[in-house]
Amino acid sequence: MDQSGQKATNNSRIDSKFKYVISNIHGGEKLLNCFQCGTCTSDCPIARFSDTYRPRQIIRMAQIGLRNRVLSLDALWLCASCFTCTDHCPQDVEVANVIRVLRNLAAQEGYIPNVFKELGSSILETGYAYRIPELRIKRREALGLPPLPRGNPENLGRILQNVHFKKLIEKRGQQ
Repeated sequence: MDQSGQKATNNSRIDSKFKYVISNIHGGEKLLNCFQCGTCTSDCPIARFSDTYRPRQIIRMAQIGLRNRVLSLDALWLCASCFTCTDHCPQDVEVANVIRVLRNLAAQEGYIPNVFKELGSSILETGYAYRIPELRIKRREALGLPPLPRGNPENLGRILQNVHFKKLIEKRGQQ
């Protein structure tokens, strides 16, 4: 139970070693340099149009050890990897890289939004991220356009097998 008498959720547990886990992964080394000035969020083009994506909050949750909470955030996947946050950070925190590290950890634990799982499944099945509707293929033929190049899911499957891609997109988030 927490102070309010509510049962503490798994997402609110603090893992005091989490910041060191991140700091020991390539790209996450500068996590502890962040002093929460907010420049990353104020300059972020995604944060301007999203009420949920706040790089500063993501970094802070990682710093204080809210492992499950930060890894299960759907907002974690909104980063466009434009590196604006990194370019403007007065402490040289590589915010975009830290978020990439967090995404990789999230994926390893099964926290991948369904839309990305669907894209991954499509890549494995067709060789393309988006399935091309039959209607579009017929329309191209009717217009005399050349056929679209075929994807090569067999080769992609072999390549992605080495990084256990299929297992990652099939894994459910741990609650």
